[in-house]
Amino acid sequence: MGNITLTPEVLTLVAERFKALAEPARLRLLSCLRSGERSVNELVEETGFGQANVSKHLQLLHAQGFVSRRKDGLFVYYALADRSVFKLCDIMCGRIEAQLEAQRRRLAS
Repeated sequence: MGNITLTPEVLTLVAERFKALAEPARLRLLSCLRSGERSVNELVEETGFGQANVSKHLQLLHAQGFVSRRKDGLFVYYALADRSVFKLCDIMCGRIEAQLEAQRRRLAS
């Protein structure tokens, strides 16, 4: 964990960021933003989620520093603020893939 001292305050901040990523809808929104900036309307169309739901999730992702936003007239556009979030996702997906493969091998035996 680098040189950060894991004080109770730091652990609380880390837990809050993990909590933000614990919601599948928010992970889906981040995934949509992986290929570039999107308006709220584009994210609604892409995900099939309601506008209020998308806005609520984006607000939390913004508060946790995962996305940036800019306003252009009546539209608000969101983009990834830090692409390193996908390193964590890739690690977890790789781990899940390895577990599933091990399970498949056990079942095939």
